[in-house]
Amino acid sequence: MISYARQPQEEQSEASRPPIEEHIAPAPRVSVQAFCETVETAAAVQSAGEDRRLGKAHLKIQMGGMAAAVEAYRSAPTPNVIVLESDGRNDLLGGLDHLATVCDAGTRVVVIGRINDVMLYRELVRRGVSDYVLAPVGAIDVVRSICNLFSAPEAKAVGRIIAVVGAKGGVGASTIAHNVAWAIARDLAMDAVVADLDLAFGTAGLDYNQDPPQGIADAVFSPDRVDTAFIDRLLSKCTDHLSLLAAPATLDRVYDFGTEAFDAVFDTLRSTMPCIVLDVPHQWSGWTKRALIGADDILIVASPDLANLRNAKNLFDLLKAARPNDRPPLYCLNQVGVPKRPEIAAAEFAKAIESQPVVSIPFEPQIFGSAANNGQMIAEISANHRSIEMFLQIAQRLTGRSETKKQKSSLLSPLIEKLRGK
Repeated sequence: MISYARQPQEEQSEASRPPIEEHIAPAPRVSVQAFCETVETAAAVQSAGEDRRLGKAHLKIQMGGMAAAVEAYRSAPTPNVIVLESDGRNDLLGGLDHLATVCDAGTRVVVIGRINDVMLYRELVRRGVSDYVLAPVGAIDVVRSICNLFSAPEAKAVGRIIAVVGAKGGVGASTIAHNVAWAIARDLAMDAVVADLDLAFGTAGLDYNQDPPQGIADAVFSPDRVDTAFIDRLLSKCTDHLSLLAAPATLDRVYDFGTEAFDAVFDTLRSTMPCIVLDVPHQWSGWTKRALIGADDILIVASPDLANLRNAKNLFDLLKAARPNDRPPLYCLNQVGVPKRPEIAAAEFAKAIESQPVVSIPFEPQIFGSAANNGQMIAEISANHRSIEMFLQIAQRLTGRSETKKQKSSLLSPLIEKLRGK
């Protein structure tokens, strides 16, 4: 009998489907074979196979529907997942019974059909079908259905990866990344980890005043040892909710990596941390491109000049095209208002990129310089500084959380705030 990995839920109407911005966990390395009856569904499945969340899956598409699937598996082993389209004209239940006689145990089946009937849905569930998707389907529907097969409801939620990258060197992307991670951990009360991917010159250890003996390099250069326990030993505790996977920041070796060098590290962090903030260095290589495209959300940091505008637009356009089923990257302007420096206005950035910046952070060298030299976050230097609210706003947009952790107010709150200020 065909088995299923998760308890199927009750029928869903089209209006109750989650929005495109929902967090869908990536699928593991599995084989998927789809048997379609219409060109439209085949095109949707093909588009789904190009989505980043199915990047590790091996997808094969054939036409012919149920009959082709039964015939194909008479003499061949079945894959991890079978996607079947039924136009409703043939005997769907009878076809599934025939498929079950040639289907290997453990194979999961997703049916795409046009009959919106509760009794049919329940009968499909009783026969072991993992999911029933109502046609017509889009690429994100196929992605959601396949990925959810490997996300058990009782399992811990898979972590969200946030990548922060500078449009140009020296724009303060690392500073923004570290302060945003601080806001995620402190104000949103989410367990988070900062992964410093600039192994040669990373500053996360300095910014958080940490000097761990081990870090991310130990994991990258020993991929066969990477597991949850190994990564936990490499993490450095910054606060109750914030940890650091530090870069060695030494030049005793050359850090040339293959495209998939960080995959094992990211996959392990996803399984243990709700939020992972990647501090991506300003360089363009196979692994940096893969890290950005594979992230759930992206923040591009730019300064208000022409080179930053060009680079930010190039990054924005490439990442938007490479991730058609995700929301577009976000970007912010940093170091705005440098005295006597001609600048490009935020409106010009918005016009060129066709998107508004999340925030525009003013140039304040005194407080940012003091924080960097003291190994502190801006919130530790000045609890009421205006940039703190901007970091929180970025954190909320990237994580999808709008509510912050607020302390209970009382009649003495204003007096206490004044005393803290003094």
